[in-house]
Amino acid sequence: MRENRNQSALIAMSGGVDSSAAAYLAQSEGLRCQGVTMRLLEDDDGRNAADAESVCRRLGIPFSTLDVAAEFREAVMEKFVRVYQAGGTPNPCVDCNRCMKFSRLMDAADDAGLYYVVTGHYARIERDRKTGRLLLNKALDAGRDQSYFLYTLTQGQLERIRFPLGGMEKRQVRELAERLGFVNARRRDSQDICFIPDGDYGAFIEAYTGRTLPPGDFLDQEGRVVGRHRGAARYTLGQRKGLGLSMGEPVYVCGKDMAEGAVTVGPESALYAREILAEDLNWISMEGLTGPLQVRTKTRSRQAEQPAVVFPEAGGRVRVVFDEPQRAVTPGQAAVFYEGERVVGGGTITEIFKEDGHEL
Repeated sequence: MRENRNQSALIAMSGGVDSSAAAYLAQSEGLRCQGVTMRLLEDDDGRNAADAESVCRRLGIPFSTLDVAAEFREAVMEKFVRVYQAGGTPNPCVDCNRCMKFSRLMDAADDAGLYYVVTGHYARIERDRKTGRLLLNKALDAGRDQSYFLYTLTQGQLERIRFPLGGMEKRQVRELAERLGFVNARRRDSQDICFIPDGDYGAFIEAYTGRTLPPGDFLDQEGRVVGRHRGAARYTLGQRKGLGLSMGEPVYVCGKDMAEGAVTVGPESALYAREILAEDLNWISMEGLTGPLQVRTKTRSRQAEQPAVVFPEAGGRVRVVFDEPQRAVTPGQAAVFYEGERVVGGGTITEIFKEDGHEL
């Protein structure tokens, strides 16, 4: 009975081309497959589920939907608003993967008598022959690699996850979907946060909370008022566009005091920091950090990896010291550590320190 179950998979289908191709590839491996679309938003228009169901019909596999809108609102959307209101910049895709997506998919697989969970993520999983640990590696297609968003996966989850697209290029995925006649073969990839498709975070926070963001002062680095803003939560470190300031030279958001409602602006040079603290860590390639470790670190998903040393700190935190100062590192984002193609682990950035040791 268990052997049959291990030859089965629940396919997480977003309605896009990647998860559709992953479904076909899993089926081609001989797995007994069933598709599912997670309904994340209460005002979902149903298009994603419709496209996913069309693909499942073409493949001849069962399809269902999983309504997790209430959980998504609590675990992801509410945290997004809370962190922005506190002055940070959250990463809802990481939070979704960490708090609900994979755990709920595995619960659904168990309920359906299925073993693996298959998704359309671009990443690769392999086992370390020396330690026996499962490893998360970058995708073959560097431009599509999503390992940054997956650093929270546990060993237990990696044991049951399949990423069929990890060794493919996006071009090959679209060609496969076209050859199979999938309805979404040329569907545009989503680039925005799923619950803020227009990218207006400030408007979303106001609509979500039912309260207008309080205006406040723009300050220069000497604390002088240089203008007024429409709510500190609308701005993120490193932002230049949309400030509405004329100061004779380009200025950037380089600090926020949420208690006072003040946003500090300054030259680009004020954005650089060499050290950060991170917490809420997850380690993949090892049990935990016991001493300094040389790694390459990403603090944004599309950033090139930067050489750094990670030091263990009290309370389960780590201090990351970069070889070179980094621009606009933001609290709330993820710091993900790599050794070559391998994800070592990662955590949530909580504090940033400028080269003079002062907190940014």
